Amino acid sequence: MRELEERVAHLIRAVEDLSDVVAAQASEIDRLTRMVGMLAAREAEREAGFAEAPEASVKPPHW
Repeated sequence: MRELEERVAHLIRAVEDLSDVVAAQASEIDRLTRMVGMLAAREAEREAGFAEAPEASVKPPHW
């Protein structure tokens, strides 16, 4: 009986450790997801700015 109690205690500890790891990973995934969203929005704004820029084949006025 004591051996089973020890094994259960070890298993409970392992489950708690894994739960902590999963919680930390979920937090990191949320942070990275927000960062990717911000970068995607920034890139979309940058690409929208290129539509207003002069074409590369047009010579500048000082030529």
